Amino acid sequence: MSRQFDVAIIGGGVIGSAVARELSRYKLSICVLEKELDVCNGVSGHNTGLLHSGILHKAGTLRTECCKEGNAEFERVAEELDVPFRRCGKFIVAFGEEEKKRLVSFYHRGIENEIPGITMLTGEELREKEPNAKGDHAIYIPSAGILCPFTYTIALAENAAMNGVTYLFGSEVTGLAYKEKNYEIRTQQGILMARWIVNCAGLYAYKFSAMLGFGEYKPDRVKGEYLILDKHVGSELSRPIYPTPNEYGAFDVHVTPTIDGNILVGPTIENIGSGIDYDATEGMIRHLGEKGKELFSYTKREYYIRNYAGVFPSLKNPESDEELDFQIQTKESIPCAVNVVGINSPGLTSALPIARRVAEKIKEREKLAVNRAYDPKRKGIIRFGAQSEEGKRRLIEEDADYGEIYCRCECVTKAEIKQAMHNILGVSTVSGIKYRTRATMGRCQGGYCETRIASLLQEELGKDKKEIVLNKKDAYMFTGEVKPYEEA
Repeated sequence: MSRQFDVAIIGGGVIGSAVARELSRYKLSICVLEKELDVCNGVSGHNTGLLHSGILHKAGTLRTECCKEGNAEFERVAEELDVPFRRCGKFIVAFGEEEKKRLVSFYHRGIENEIPGITMLTGEELREKEPNAKGDHAIYIPSAGILCPFTYTIALAENAAMNGVTYLFGSEVTGLAYKEKNYEIRTQQGILMARWIVNCAGLYAYKFSAMLGFGEYKPDRVKGEYLILDKHVGSELSRPIYPTPNEYGAFDVHVTPTIDGNILVGPTIENIGSGIDYDATEGMIRHLGEKGKELFSYTKREYYIRNYAGVFPSLKNPESDEELDFQIQTKESIPCAVNVVGINSPGLTSALPIARRVAEKIKEREKLAVNRAYDPKRKGIIRFGAQSEEGKRRLIEEDADYGEIYCRCECVTKAEIKQAMHNILGVSTVSGIKYRTRATMGRCQGGYCETRIASLLQEELGKDKKEIVLNKKDAYMFTGEVKPYEEA
């Protein structure tokens, strides 16, 4: 017999997980269908981790409205979900008089969008605030901030699960049909039924938009490549530095400190049409290095520790060829479905405001009973490396596993790895452990700790070594012996 839910959410990224958390405020049986083996394996895990201010887009758009709303509430959200966050502000810089004209125009957009505290700076004033920044002129936007997109998405998902939401990983949706007041949902793991469907599928949302009857959208994807700089230079930059947008309103490569102490350089912008391309390339490493140096003097090859690529959804208006605003759609002719498409930057900042609007769309069709047991709070894993010496001693006294370092670069202990392995979502991939603890994210990129994590997965969860995957189905860490094992 098929499993029955009130609501099925397609997609477990930051939007899908925010929707799941928001709907768990009500007495509903909810599932999240995610084709990958964890949340945050798509768009949500391949971005800059910036809490945007709302300056980037025109006043009056849903994109700007949701961004400003999400920005204003984030201290409370970060406290509820135990997510590290810093409202550090950011700079947009200009070189020369031509760029200054565009910068001034952008400043006036900030005023029109009612961005709090926005100010124009000279080059000297910029360097007083950020000594290693470059630029002849700048806008300072104090309401911007930085957070970890992995930690935030995982926190939303874990809090949703705490409040009764079921996450079904490895469950790619292959078909939808409406039958007898329910959607029959075909997945790789079988068939289930749901009264409501919410499409939050990110890069693949256009497919389900067509299946549900909301219309055909042609994906027009953008690829962006990034460099990660070592923590050795993290202290040399306290705020993100963006270049002035070009004549089309697009930003080039920018430089952003992360909440964990690294520096991100990127992204590049490459239109790739309907394709999916996560290749990180040597040519773009050089380009990122050159562009990064224009803004931040410590962008040097000796500090590079990793590069990666993200792919971001974009939908065009077929009549004007302009990018569509965020779309949160229902139709009288389509029963019990909410279509969430065209969500790209600033989607991370806007996730919970979007989720509230999804809930309102459902409440327009039916009355929802409040879940009085709902708890908005979630506690993350205690970071041993961030504790005082006294705090570290106390943790070791409580649990000896805190005294065993598994990841030397990031100072992650066995206790933290074990907690991550027993997460409420049931995720047990190597990348799942990485994103919950930062193990393998340091200078050596897992050279020391990755095999230890794999060994502990076998010991703690009873996995055979051939069952251990990096991040996706069939992405096996081990497929056989390097050489025959011989008894001593």
